[in-house]
Amino acid sequence: MIKPLGSRVLIKMKEGEETTKSGIILAGSAQEKPQIAEVIEIGPGEIIEGKQETMNVKKGDNIIISEYAGTKIKYNQEEYIIVKQDDILAIVE
Repeated sequence: MIKPLGSRVLIKMKEGEETTKSGIILAGSAQEKPQIAEVIEIGPGEIIEGKQETMNVKKGDNIIISEYAGTKIKYNQEEYIIVKQDDILAIVE
């Protein structure tokens, strides 16, 4: 498994809808790009001015991230993104 370092978070994007509410199937390019992701793993946080930074998310949280945030990686045929905690905009409850 991948274990992020510092204040980084390993996430997996949620799949977008492939059909509209009226039942129309959308082509891949017509689908909205989702910005909601699931937290897979979190780093330990960083030490800032001698104090341990608190991580604000936990495994399993659904989050909203900046559109172009993070570094995409492929691991065991799965696509993930590693983002800094600062790139996380909100937790979806």
